[in-house]
Amino acid sequence: MGTCPIRCRSNLTILENAPEPESPPPQDSVIVSLCNYPSFESTELTMCIGEQVTVLSDDGDFLMVRSTTTGLESYIPTTYTAKVTHRWLFKDISRYKAVELLMRPQNQSGAFMIRESESNRDCFSLSVLSRNSSSYLDSVKHYRIPQLQNGWVYISPGVTFPSLHHLVEHYSESAGGLCVRLTGPCHIQGLDGPTEDRPVPITIRRPTINWKDISRSAIFRRKRTESDNSLVSEGLREAITSYLQMTEGNDHSWDT
Repeated sequence: MGTCPIRCRSNLTILENAPEPESPPPQDSVIVSLCNYPSFESTELTMCIGEQVTVLSDDGDFLMVRSTTTGLESYIPTTYTAKVTHRWLFKDISRYKAVELLMRPQNQSGAFMIRESESNRDCFSLSVLSRNSSSYLDSVKHYRIPQLQNGWVYISPGVTFPSLHHLVEHYSESAGGLCVRLTGPCHIQGLDGPTEDRPVPITIRRPTINWKDISRSAIFRRKRTESDNSLVSEGLREAITSYLQMTEGNDHSWDT
C-alpha cells in the first residue's frame, strides 16, 4: 500500500522532497574589539574598535589580547569583544554596537552582519548598512530572522532557507525586499585589506532594432564578416529561422 500525502495550508514556500542541506565547512572564528581601549582621550590607544585581536590568555571574565593595529597588549573585560565566525556571524554583540561597527567609514552600502537577537534568543537579526550620498542619511536597517522547527530560517515568510549561509547567498544576489543588496560582511581591521571604491560599470545600450531596415539576407546569413555590425544576434537569427520553418514549412538556408 502506498502512503497518503498529508496536505496543510501555509504561506511558506515549501520544497517537496528537498535534499538535506549540506553542512558548511568549519571555519575558524576571530575575536573583534567592540570599543577603543582605553577610553581616556589623553591616553594612547592600545586597541581600536572593529579590529581583530589575538587572545593571549582567557580568564573567563577578562582577556589578555594583542592588537593587530598597534601591536600592544591589553587586559580587558570579555564584553569588550565579540566572537565572529564565517566573517559575518557575530556572537555577544548588541544592536547598538552593530550599528557602531557598520557605520565606520571602511564599510560600503550593503555591508552586513548577522547577530543573535537581543529580544528573542531563538531568532537572529540581520543588520545592513544603507549608505547614501549624504552622510546624514546613512542608516542601518535591522531584519529579524526567525527559525522554524525544522531549522530553516527566513526573513520574508514566503521564502525559507535551510541555513543562514543560503540566506546570505540569496540576498547577496538580489535585495529581495531588503533596503539594499548584501555586498559584503562588516569590515574587520587586520582581517580585511583596505577598501577601495569600485568604479561604476558603464552601461552600453545598443539602438532599438527597426525591423523595416533589416533585410532578409541579414537574418539568414550564416557567416558574419568583421565589418558586419548587424543588430541581429546569432541567437535571434536562429530563433527567427526556427519559427519560420514551423509556421511556413519552408527550408530557409543560412547561405542565401
